[in-house]
Amino acid sequence: MLLVIIHWYTSLFFQTFFLHRYSAHKHFTMSPFWEKVFYILSWITQGFTALSPHVYGKLHRLHHAYADTEKDVHSPKYDKTLVAMMRKTDKIFRGIKHGRIVLEEKFCKNLPYWGFMEKYAYSLGARILWAGIYVTIYYMVVPSTALWLWAFFPLHFIMTPLQGVVINWFAHKMGYRSFDVADTSTNLMPFDLITMGEGYHNNHHAHSGNANFSQKWYEIDLSYPAIALFDAIGVIKLVKTK
Repeated sequence: MLLVIIHWYTSLFFQTFFLHRYSAHKHFTMSPFWEKVFYILSWITQGFTALSPHVYGKLHRLHHAYADTEKDVHSPKYDKTLVAMMRKTDKIFRGIKHGRIVLEEKFCKNLPYWGFMEKYAYSLGARILWAGIYVTIYYMVVPSTALWLWAFFPLHFIMTPLQGVVINWFAHKMGYRSFDVADTSTNLMPFDLITMGEGYHNNHHAHSGNANFSQKWYEIDLSYPAIALFDAIGVIKLVKTK
């Protein structure tokens, strides 16, 4: 269980910090050196389900441009079931990655790109490697008297898609709205412990240029303190919003 919790929060942080707030939205800038560091850390923490920051940025920009319309890459309004939405998103993601879907320049500019990682880190071979690592870790840490802990094992193979669907499905179907935006985005809960700020989806759609997803006094974006710290010590430079 502890392994699942560690995997959940480490992979979630680098997804929201590097793939979402940096790649897709450029809430802050960083040097080429730090970009490579976070490329590697994102890959390590996401593991088997690691996503290309380059492709993720394009996909997420499409979501904002066409939120809750027929062109949205993932919308409960047009996808009848959660599984159907996930399959559609995966198909579009792969289409962008392999060049079958060509996007307008506005969706593609100023994105991180590291050719070596894009070629090898998200390949079938890399995923097989991660599967072997997961099996080895569980074999080493799960005692013979608690074999029931293997029931958590499959979660590591759906971790990143599971995190995505919590927001892309449920944060368009339940929760509360602080801002009247054109789409159905909601804030899942006043205190977002589960998704480290990503659950303030309505806030984010209303103020997509803001690196801090919390807006109300009682909302706490658990990812933002780390972002502010990185800015303070010079790892990144926050882009000031008007």
